[in-house]
Amino acid sequence: MAKLTHLDDHGAARMVDVGAKPETARSATAEGRIRMAHAALEAIMAGSTAKGDALATARIAGIMAAKKTGELIPLCHPLGLESVRVDFTRESDAILVTATASLTGKTGVEMEAMTAASVALLTLYDMGKAIDRGMMIEGVRLLEKTGGKSGTWRAGD
Repeated sequence: MAKLTHLDDHGAARMVDVGAKPETARSATAEGRIRMAHAALEAIMAGSTAKGDALATARIAGIMAAKKTGELIPLCHPLGLESVRVDFTRESDAILVTATASLTGKTGVEMEAMTAASVALLTLYDMGKAIDRGMMIEGVRLLEKTGGKSGTWRAGD
């Protein structure tokens, strides 16, 4: 079994020391979807919810959240992200959110990509809840990470 890096030899939580690690180009992509009623999907895609353009708001929220990940997740390093991208794909009864974060640094950006996707999804819920309180967020997961000692990892590999 792999050793948990966020625990010291006595089992206490710790922030991993990345000081000696080399900087490498790193990226991570995460996804999640929000299922909803047809009326909510139409309003969100048209930018006509009572709160305004839900997709634009969710994109900005996801980017902002990625930048704040080190403040939200207790043992994450604060990172100087170089790029964050949040994209939306309409599905028959859902919106798929895909978020990618990247930087050149000593630690990965998986949590930043997953945080961006999660907060974008939550923002879509907030923007559309007046139409459909039964929306369901599901399937938030890491799709791919690149860089670092372990190299590239893809879901399903």
